[in-house]
Amino acid sequence: MNVVAIFDIGKTNKKVFLFDENYKIVWEKSVNLEETVDEDGFPCEDIQVLKNWIFERLAEIKSLTDYILKAINFSTYGASFVYIDENGKVLTPLYNYLKEYPQELKNDFYNKYKGKEVFAVKTASPVLGSLNSGMQIYRLKEENPELFDQVKYCLHLPQYLSFLLTNEAYADITSIGCHTNLWNFKKMKYHKWLKNEAILDKIPPLHYGKDIIKKDGELAIGVGLHDSSSAIIPYTINFTEPFVLLSTGTWSISLNPFNTKPLTFEELQHDCLCYMQYTEKPVKAARLFSGNEHEVQTKRLAEHFKVPVDTYKQVYFDKKIVSNLRALNFQIIYPKKYDFDILKECPFQKRDLSNFKSYEIAYHQLMLDLVEQQFFSTNLVIHNSPVKKIFVDGGFSKNSIFMNLLAEAYPDIEVFAASMAQASALGAALAIHQNWNPKPIQNDLIDLKFYKH
Repeated sequence: MNVVAIFDIGKTNKKVFLFDENYKIVWEKSVNLEETVDEDGFPCEDIQVLKNWIFERLAEIKSLTDYILKAINFSTYGASFVYIDENGKVLTPLYNYLKEYPQELKNDFYNKYKGKEVFAVKTASPVLGSLNSGMQIYRLKEENPELFDQVKYCLHLPQYLSFLLTNEAYADITSIGCHTNLWNFKKMKYHKWLKNEAILDKIPPLHYGKDIIKKDGELAIGVGLHDSSSAIIPYTINFTEPFVLLSTGTWSISLNPFNTKPLTFEELQHDCLCYMQYTEKPVKAARLFSGNEHEVQTKRLAEHFKVPVDTYKQVYFDKKIVSNLRALNFQIIYPKKYDFDILKECPFQKRDLSNFKSYEIAYHQLMLDLVEQQFFSTNLVIHNSPVKKIFVDGGFSKNSIFMNLLAEAYPDIEVFAASMAQASALGAALAIHQNWNPKPIQNDLIDLKFYKH
């Protein structure tokens, strides 16, 4: 059978999938690779180990007799650059986007370019240090100019992986457009600082996500996509009326492809940003660290009530508990005013656990608090746009308490739990559909479960 291979490279899990022409996964492998450290001893991806793993998996796929490999594409985490010289040799470690950014260098940069506020609004990039991948290039140039001179191209990780197979260097709009400080969203072109700093020539030409690079024999190879932008593709293909996708994991990211209003500085301060779709349309997004908060608080609950950490998996939505808790807190339904920033702190952090009679009641309160945070965060991207549906995918979509409370918080919007195997990998396969798959795309790629409020 004909298949497409997608390498889905997360920070922790590296996966490869084969999808058939109906976009069902027919084969997969995954691995956690050992990290290495950069010259400062900071942990980072070992690019050589990753490269070897990809070539080993490709050799394995080509030896499978049941499948005919038609195409390959990549979806990976963003915000990381690979620097190559004119022979394609990698010049530096793949620096980790969590690495501290030198304060002085950061201040110098923003002072040079009209200050944080003006710059952040233009580039739709909150000030995030190394997480703004353009700042990594600036740092290399300032701290190591001799090495910088040897750089032929700066490639985001998905494009470097594509380069490994094609030997052709490209940039891609989904990587360039994800809070990198590189793109001027007002003018829809690179920000002028790249030219001023002699960096622009080291960024290869833009290539469109739906196009492929070359057929090696008959093999179509995509240029790769940033995983957050890739994950939204199955939804934009399947649904035309305005929706928000709430993608939940460690971060809960509300993505609204139907909100074209430019970001304000206030929204940027509330962790809003823009992603770019492979069709070059911006997607307004808001991030909340709620999967992480859920992990921290469920550990706290387990210790207090002396139960196993994953006890919450046995707790189901109970209307009575919710209305009792609401009555106790005099809380009808949101919003309530807080004397702290609810997007940065979950109200549950301040709650005294000895006030709760049981684990089950306390866990319902935690979910009430998390959904209240979510309500504020998601509203930042719903604001001023005609959203009719919210699709929740990832971890929280399987949590009945979260889903029921979210549906209650949005009585005028239909709320669905969406399940789909591997959204970002599927998105990368769908992006190059026309280049390998003769069948039409079906409209049942996503399973939906409706939650009544």
